[in-house]
Amino acid sequence: MLLGIAAGAAAFAYMRVIRPWQTRWGATDKEVARTMPGDDVIAQPNWLATRAVTVEAAPEEIWPWIVQIGFRRAGWYGYDWVDNLGRHSSERVIPELQHVEPGDHIPMSPWTYLVVKAFEADRWMLWINPEGTGTWCWGLYAVDERRTRLVTRMRSRYHWRSPLLIGDLLVDMFDIIFMRACLLGIKRRAEALAKEQTAEAVPIT
Repeated sequence: MLLGIAAGAAAFAYMRVIRPWQTRWGATDKEVARTMPGDDVIAQPNWLATRAVTVEAAPEEIWPWIVQIGFRRAGWYGYDWVDNLGRHSSERVIPELQHVEPGDHIPMSPWTYLVVKAFEADRWMLWINPEGTGTWCWGLYAVDERRTRLVTRMRSRYHWRSPLLIGDLLVDMFDIIFMRACLLGIKRRAEALAKEQTAEAVPIT
């Protein structure tokens, strides 16, 4: 009985406190309410998460890090020991990974991938899963000449009788750990590159 009460209390705390916080980590009310590409693909999603971070760089300085992301590509810029099998995420822009087209596969793991559905260079990119039940959008919104809001949105619809449901629920609970690390990893890399490029552009007097 005590175990059941504890489980119920934990579920209540997650749904009322943790989930509302983690599904909009870093995002403003305006960003949560804003329409993003792909919002019309998944109707009535069970999972809807909008996260954001301010990057001290222009959109075109952040875009290359998003284009090359992926398992065994540039990595996920976060916890490499688990999401890239120990291979360190790239600290540089990789020229051969900068070309993207609709239909390209973005590997999530050795067994799973997402598909590039559409994009507008330096502004946004939309991925969709092969089953067509989930989307992941990356958006770049300039604040001024040197600051950009990097916003990511995930939308998915659960199939309650699917054997993959447990995976969906685990993502629901724990993806904030990896998503936060990924966003901060992109932020650090883009800001470092932007500072380096600015320094190189300043003439020596």
